[in-house]
Amino acid sequence: MKKTSALQTSGVRRLSAMGLIVAMGIVFGDIGTSPLYVMKAITGANPGFDADYIVGAISCIIWTLTLQTTVKYVLIALRADNKGEGGILALFALLKRMKPHWLYAVAAVGSAALVADGVITPAITVSSAVEGLLVFDPNLPTVLITVAVILGIFLLQQAGTGTIGRFFGPFMLVWFLMLGALGVANVGAYPAVFKAFSPLYAFRLLFSSPEWFLIMGAVFLCTTGAEALYSDLGHCGRKNISVSWILVKICLILNYLGQGAWLVAHGPAADGVNPFFAIMPGWFSGVGVAMSAGAAVIASQALLSGSFTIFSEAINLGFWPRLKIKYPSGEKGQLYIPAVNMALLAGCLVTVLIFRDSSHMEAAYGLAITVTMLMTTVLLVFWMLSRGVPRAVCVLFGLVFGTIEGIFFVANLFKFTHGGWYSIAVAAVLAAVMILWRNATRTRSSYIEYRRVEECSPLITAIRDDDTISKYTSNLVYFSRSADMGLIESKIVYSIVNKLPKRADHYWFIHIENTDAPDTLEYRVSIPEPGAIYFITMRLGFRVEPKVTAYLRQVVEDLVAEGRLDLRSTYPSLRSRGIAGDFRFMIIHRIFSPSSNCRRSDRRLMLVHQWLRRLGISDQKAMGLETSVVTEETVPLIINTGHGRRIKRAR
Repeated sequence: MKKTSALQTSGVRRLSAMGLIVAMGIVFGDIGTSPLYVMKAITGANPGFDADYIVGAISCIIWTLTLQTTVKYVLIALRADNKGEGGILALFALLKRMKPHWLYAVAAVGSAALVADGVITPAITVSSAVEGLLVFDPNLPTVLITVAVILGIFLLQQAGTGTIGRFFGPFMLVWFLMLGALGVANVGAYPAVFKAFSPLYAFRLLFSSPEWFLIMGAVFLCTTGAEALYSDLGHCGRKNISVSWILVKICLILNYLGQGAWLVAHGPAADGVNPFFAIMPGWFSGVGVAMSAGAAVIASQALLSGSFTIFSEAINLGFWPRLKIKYPSGEKGQLYIPAVNMALLAGCLVTVLIFRDSSHMEAAYGLAITVTMLMTTVLLVFWMLSRGVPRAVCVLFGLVFGTIEGIFFVANLFKFTHGGWYSIAVAAVLAAVMILWRNATRTRSSYIEYRRVEECSPLITAIRDDDTISKYTSNLVYFSRSADMGLIESKIVYSIVNKLPKRADHYWFIHIENTDAPDTLEYRVSIPEPGAIYFITMRLGFRVEPKVTAYLRQVVEDLVAEGRLDLRSTYPSLRSRGIAGDFRFMIIHRIFSPSSNCRRSDRRLMLVHQWLRRLGISDQKAMGLETSVVTEETVPLIINTGHGRRIKRAR
């Protein structure tokens, strides 16, 4: 399995021509479509703009792309990789054993805000591209067309983007070259626009304009894809992303310069016009609109795939209930979560129907992603400290980028009543679920009682050898929460001994350990009673599909080959023919008991946990046991942390 993955990804993760092209399509889709709406948003912030305003705004764009995207993400964040994987949750996985313990809340808020951004990005990107058709017919029903395109994008997800992804890179390469060429063709309209490379013009604009917050809110849209760039580290590798960013950045800046020159040349007459489409020659408009639509689809696809990855990591890091995950292709990182896809589709459609056009969506866009960037900065500071970077350097990094992102956050806060509330509401709900689920599951785990295996094994072995008890199955498999192979839950022992004695030839206790690394797939085995009791710990990375049945079969094959297990059935008619014994999986559900005597906070968490479990799928599906024989048992989870009343005998 690991060899196959390595063969499939080695060509795109090391520096190569193919890796550079693939990075164009996967990594830069979001940030690469920003020219569709950034300059339009900037002119909308000040309809009576002049040349100084445009030059100052483009200067803000250039230095935002330089400091925020190039320095923070390309040069620094891409080095904070977790075994080659990136993104805020992969970064948290590197730090989750560090103090302070509240870093989990930082990761939850940041990842939730990134998903909220994923709700709005397809809507604003597709709307901006579709509105380019108004050049041909001002009466086109752009909302209906946008809805149709979005439906198509989400329907494509279930087939996987493995095949389509091969076309993303070449298409986006042409897209970026087109952006650069259009910019070069128009900068001649106002050559002085190149003054924007001086940061002096950015400072002059911000300190002289009372509407600085509107300007910065619009400027920030140029770098919204930077977080997605970091999240896609595992798809393409740091070197491919870093090198390809050089061309991408040049083309983006050239396009912004071209749009700025066109705006200055046309002055107030350009008010209300999207300069992205206006700088295209008339004969090229049809091609330009088609290219924009294609780039919008690619940007949406990449962001949706990133959302699936976030939820996959959140599940395995204990931030979200188990969901059904499908793997439509064999390519690394290609996964599909139906429930997430439907939820994001609903969110995108609601976004389109509420805001109607891209101009109004700009008010909702950007606020959530500033939260993600701030949270990433916090985690990066602690990561740098863990790597031995001098404290002064870490503090300086935090102050510089915390200040930049804080300014963007304040600027975007002015959008709150105009639509920013929408993305914050989505992020708040997701973050609340993540934090509550993590705390509730940890609280439940802290109240589970364990027994020593050596104390229980004589009784379990005696049940196995008792011919007066009807055989329940040949191999009885339980899932254990104990990371210590010498301990086993009391409820499992109760199930074997008291809840209909379960006689079997072999008893298996499987513990699933989700590791900080993304692609770990290994196991350890302990045999307290040879030929009777086996304790297996499966160590799975946070991006590994938990196919327990398949993995257990491989473990059994190893044990049989080593002579440590006789898998043949003990029924004479089957054993004489070498037929293996059957397997039955037992899943124990612990239902919180109202009779528990515990703190009110713990009681509330237990009730919240029971409610949130409905968001996920059954343990049978989560463990990949759909084709196995599974029995589910329900036992009470009684928490007694105080002295409850004891009933008295009446006299």
